Order: sequence, then C-alpha cells, then structure tokens
Amino acid sequence: MGVGLGKGKSKGESEMATFEMIEAHGKHEAIYYCHDPKVGLKAMIAIHDTTLGPALGGTRMWNYKNEEEALVDVLRLAKGMTYKASAAGLNLGGGKAVIIGDPKTQKSEGLFRAFGQYINSLNGKYITAEDVGTCVQDMEYIFMETMWVTGIPAEFGGSGDPSPYTAHGVLMGIKASAKEKFGTDDLKGQRVAVQGLGNVGTHLVKYLIEEGAQVIVSDIDPDKIKKHVDKYKVRAVSPEQIIFEECEILAPCAMGAIINDQSIERLKCKVVCGGANNQLAEMRHGDFLKERGILYAPDFVVNAGGLMNVFVELEGYAPDRAFEKTRKVYQNTEKVFSIAKRDNVGTHVAANRLAEERIETIGQLRRRHPGKSSSRAFTTLREINNR
Repeated sequence: MGVGLGKGKSKGESEMATFEMIEAHGKHEAIYYCHDPKVGLKAMIAIHDTTLGPALGGTRMWNYKNEEEALVDVLRLAKGMTYKASAAGLNLGGGKAVIIGDPKTQKSEGLFRAFGQYINSLNGKYITAEDVGTCVQDMEYIFMETMWVTGIPAEFGGSGDPSPYTAHGVLMGIKASAKEKFGTDDLKGQRVAVQGLGNVGTHLVKYLIEEGAQVIVSDIDPDKIKKHVDKYKVRAVSPEQIIFEECEILAPCAMGAIINDQSIERLKCKVVCGGANNQLAEMRHGDFLKERGILYAPDFVVNAGGLMNVFVELEGYAPDRAFEKTRKVYQNTEKVFSIAKRDNVGTHVAANRLAEERIETIGQLRRRHPGKSSSRAFTTLREINNR
C-alpha cells in the first residue's frame, strides 16, 4: 500500500496535496491504498466513521482522470455512507472504495480477487458491495477471498442486485415528498422526470408507471431510451434537457452535482427527489432550492433502500423483509421535513442533523457503557452465517 504521486510533482508536494485534500473533506478514520500491478489493481478504500458499526459502502470502478479525482470521490462517498446509514436507522458506519480503471475493458477475476484480499485484511472493519461500474459477478470474485462483501449471488446466500430495493426506497421518498409539497402521496397524473436509466432508474420507472405517474425519461444510451419508450410508452427527451423539463418531480438517477450554479435557475420542477448520490454540487445549492420554493429530498436519505437491503443480508437474507424495510424511507424523509420546519433550515441541513444527532447519541451511550460493539456483533453474525 502506498500513496501514488501526481505527475510532475515532487514527493513532498504530492504528499502535502494529498493530506490537504483529505483534511478538506472532513475527518476520516482511515484511507487505504491498494496496488497490485500484476493484475492492474489501483484502488482506494476510505473509512469515514464506525461509531454506529462497521463501515459499509460499495466499490465503484471508474475511469478517473487521475488519482486526485479518485481520492476526492472516495472521501465524499464514504462520508455520505456514514450519513446514509445513520439517517436510515442502521447500525452501520460509512465507507467506500474506488477502483481506478475502465469497467468495460479492464475487469478481470484476478483484479477483483486481489481487491478482495485487501478487504479481508481489514477483518470486517469495511464491508463492500456493488456500485457504479461493478456488478454481482464482481462481488462473487471478491467473495472468493473474503466474507466481508454483500450483494453476492442468491445461490451463495446473498441478495444479488440491490437496485430494485434502492429504487423502491426512492419511490417511497418521492411519495413522502409529494405529500409534503402537494398534500397527497398519490402520484397518479404527476409528471416525473427520471434522469438516468441505469439499474435504479429502470426499476424506478417501472414503479412510477405502476403508480400512474406520467414519466419522462432520458439517458446517454439511446438503446436504453428506446427500450423504455417501447415498453412503457413514456416520453423521452435529450440528456441535456431532462433536468430542465417542466414537471412536478425531478428524479436524478445518474451521476452527482447536477444542482449547480449553471442549472439551478433553469429548473422547472417543484420537487427534487432521486437516487443519484451528491446531487448538490455544494451545500449552498440546497439553500438556493429552498429560496426558489423547490422541495429537496436529500439523496442519502432517499437512496438508502439498497443499503437497507444489504443490511438484511448481513442478518440472514429474506427478500420480503428487505423490501418491507425500504418502506421506512417514507418515514425517514418525513423526519427530515419535520426537522427543517422545526429549525427553519433547508432540508439538506436537516438531513445532516438527523444523521449527526443519532451518531452523537449512540456515541455517548457507547462511551458511557462500553461493551460489545456493533462491529464485533456483525463479525460474529457473519462468521456464523458463513459456516
């Protein structure tokens, strides 16, 4: 393990830049660099906070421009997982991993098994799952080297693809947001613009159609658009137009930072509620949404359904129980709106307070009454389930 040096920088300059970036993204408990040139592995694991339990977060494989971009991404995502788990009421901490590489051309069994060995060396402090650029097959390779992985195939006792559960949680968030904004959670006739037709977006479209919503879709892949138009008779617009479409609800389900200085004044929606991570480019953009009267359902509260699903997998998987658990996203979203009104703050601030209050409360209890930690409890449980 070691820190890669930026091109054209001295060792001292690169190390300073790395530590400055880490400090700028808040306190993290640990950051691990994983490198195995024989299989082309260059990866990072960030553990943000384990107050509530072991850090759980997916492994993203992406063709990052450089190591600095990958580091910023893994730090942001790990912190987001801490807040997501806390706001969801789960006894899990936050972590994330990124693999630097092209998921279309650079995947191999050796790469993921080598990465699994790194995860195994952490002895349960970090538990991985699939994310952007990785799939169930990749998790199966990791599972060959460590038990600290979720989202593995059902034949191995896992839950498989978590996206249907993530999407159902997003639907619950949309319904809670509709109730808050329009006085009813009935989506019949409501115009919902879904940006991104990946696994989560695809399942969300299905759920929305079943609810009677008028769905508008877009994706960078024309084949995905055609498939949805043919199957559901939905209206499609260009990727550049979708977030500016006139609608009741905008559901971002692609990459993050779509609410930014360039886009915010052009929004024609009344609610922003979707599955994408880090939808706000900066926290201040949440204040701008509030000023414009656009209700924002914070992403890490709304997209927690997949995390709830893999949490159930750690306990001993039951699909019905996992699906039922995702219904709690509705109540959790309502809690955020309640705190926002109580404290007269934006919902983005309220969501952070919901998560931080729980971490502080549980942290104080553990300091006053030290005992068996959630991390150790999960270790025991996972070991039993894998015998």
